[in-house]
Amino acid sequence: MYQIVLCTCPTMGSAKEIATHLVQHKLAACINIVPNVMSIYRWQDVIEQSEEIQLLIKTESVKFDIVSSEIKRLHPYDTPEVIALNIQQGDTHYLNWIKESLN
Repeated sequence: MYQIVLCTCPTMGSAKEIATHLVQHKLAACINIVPNVMSIYRWQDVIEQSEEIQLLIKTESVKFDIVSSEIKRLHPYDTPEVIALNIQQGDTHYLNWIKESLN
């Protein structure tokens, strides 16, 4: 099964570092970096607002634990977002490309 893992980053530098590391180590086939995401959230009982960079990480579900571990190791946040969404359907050629990229 394939997944898209979501992760927000505070800077483009940290987003590129995490994305490059995951692709280099074949933990992700492709990562889209989406700048200028406005996040509003509660942190330590205070409503916060931050401009962040969103990572859309394409991988296999069997790699989630190591992807999550590597994100947490490299990420500057104490509690980074690491959320996986299962890909229910996709183009067969694209899904095969993901699988081949991770081997």
